[in-house]
Amino acid sequence: MDKKQGESLKVPDRMPVFCFNRMEFAGSLGDLGTILPLAIGMILINGLNPLGLFLGVGVYYVLSGLYFKVTTPVEPMKVIGAYAIATGISASQIQASSLWIFLFLLVIGGTGIITLIGRYIPKPVIRGVQLSTGALLISQGVKLMLGTSKFQALKAAAEPYLSIQSIGVVPVGLIIGCVLGVLTLLLLENKRMPAAIVVVGAGLLTGLFFGTREGLDQIQLGFTLPKFLPAGIPSVNDFTFALLILVLPQIPMTLGNAVMANADLSAQYFPEDGRRVTYKALCISMALGNLMSFFLGGMPMCHGAGGLASRYRFGGRTGGSNLISGAIFIVLALFLGEHFMGILYLLPMSALGILLIFAGAQLSLTLLDMKTRKEMFVAILILGITLAANLAAGFIVGIALYYMLRSEKLNV
Repeated sequence: MDKKQGESLKVPDRMPVFCFNRMEFAGSLGDLGTILPLAIGMILINGLNPLGLFLGVGVYYVLSGLYFKVTTPVEPMKVIGAYAIATGISASQIQASSLWIFLFLLVIGGTGIITLIGRYIPKPVIRGVQLSTGALLISQGVKLMLGTSKFQALKAAAEPYLSIQSIGVVPVGLIIGCVLGVLTLLLLENKRMPAAIVVVGAGLLTGLFFGTREGLDQIQLGFTLPKFLPAGIPSVNDFTFALLILVLPQIPMTLGNAVMANADLSAQYFPEDGRRVTYKALCISMALGNLMSFFLGGMPMCHGAGGLASRYRFGGRTGGSNLISGAIFIVLALFLGEHFMGILYLLPMSALGILLIFAGAQLSLTLLDMKTRKEMFVAILILGITLAANLAAGFIVGIALYYMLRSEKLNV
């Protein structure tokens, strides 16, 4: 073997635990599309406290990065968030759901029950969950570009915080989204000008030049500490409502997407460095994050696989990207308080949509390692059921179908 061949076969050194560079910064912006639309919606419609919500997000980013030591997503729990925005339920009911989520995940994670459950969840089902989550992210991203998401519909505007809503008959969000989409395709592998930085930077500039500047002139620097239980202690009725209407529908999606699909994806991305990302660790991490949300008046949070795919695709690899994300949220929350919203209003919904579309595409491509017709059938059926009903139903039916198809008498 000559010298060049020996060098080409040399195993690369493991990455440092914490990197702080342009790619990590770009990765730290990757899952803004999964956080901001639901977070802003729950603040404006459900009355969640901006300081508590974004401070909780920032602290959760930091602690997750310090423990898992690889890039780790932080996302709203989508079933709860979507229902909350659509129906306008109270902040105390959302707080109550955070405490229920804490108790459930602490029990199944602390006792190891989740590890036992995970042994019986087959790979095609996990791939189906990832494919379905990816498709939902792409769909939501397109809706944000077209101005048809629930939040935009409630605000009765495609781009609620831009002064221009259309150019002729074409929605301005579609134009912005297409331009940013092309830039993303051109820069996706560019390490000098990472795509996520360009998308977010261009979006903020668009907001500065063409935005309504809502809340921007009211920004005052100061230091504000969060309130303890800002919406008060939830009532018994709040806890009952939260359990039956919010938490029970959320649990299957959390187990399928935020625990199993996330752990599987992390093992693919970080076979050596991601060993701490286990079913048990994810459950306990999410439990503690939701306990914090309960006391700060934030939103129920999880480690969704879609956010991981997005952070990874845009350059995040180490826990450093989490420390960057966390520092941004913590500093802006503590020093701007409720005025933090004035900064967020600058970012067009369509820019967040582009981040979601590329995150969804990255996550959906995990399906490529399915080798048999039966495996593909299970994953595709989960996608179909998810689009027709919800991911929780697709997850449960997919498990049952997989074990049925193990019989040689059944073919597809």
